[in-house]
Amino acid sequence: MKFNNILNIVETNSPTTIDYDLLLEGSKIEYTPIRLPYALNSLEPYIDKETMNLHYNKHYKTYLKKLNELMGKKRPSLKELVINIKEKNDKIRFNAGGAYNHEIWWQMLTPDRKKLGHLEALFDRDFGSFNDFKNQFEEKATTILGSGWCWLVTNDNKLSIVTTPNQDNPLMNSLGTPVLGIDMWEHAFYLKHGPDKKGWVNNFFKAVNWDFCNAVVG
Repeated sequence: MKFNNILNIVETNSPTTIDYDLLLEGSKIEYTPIRLPYALNSLEPYIDKETMNLHYNKHYKTYLKKLNELMGKKRPSLKELVINIKEKNDKIRFNAGGAYNHEIWWQMLTPDRKKLGHLEALFDRDFGSFNDFKNQFEEKATTILGSGWCWLVTNDNKLSIVTTPNQDNPLMNSLGTPVLGIDMWEHAFYLKHGPDKKGWVNNFFKAVNWDFCNAVVG
């Protein structure tokens, strides 16, 4: 059915039934990977090219591929899907989380050193100082049992640190809006750091895009 014909039906109050599923199918857009805002080797020496290549081209794209296979005709945005994930099965939950977590995570990283900006005052208010925040974040990240993520979130204008298992995102359980996160799955750090989780967290902080984080808190 042509779009102009649909407009004519609506405008003339025609009783003809519109097949919305057909319309959606015709305009269906698959979930696609975002383009990295930097080269795979740009985050060295903190995150090595080999890890970035494996992480972006294999793991991230696999979440998207599997999510596209699992989803039907109606596809909300990834963020909307994650927020309403309780309506979906575990396979969709896992791959939607993997896709969305990484989509925002690539943007939380940068090869250019950024200043803390107005987040510095928020760290002082909610944690005592940036160093206190960093120490608490490192402790929570390195003590995750199994695979998961550690997040700085904002909720009711207050910052806090939460962890999520597997590929869960804080939005799935109303834990807050992600401001900063670190992937604590082994594929994110093991090639360079082995079992040294603290070394991974320390290097991660040297590649954080604080401009992105500041934009989230407003």
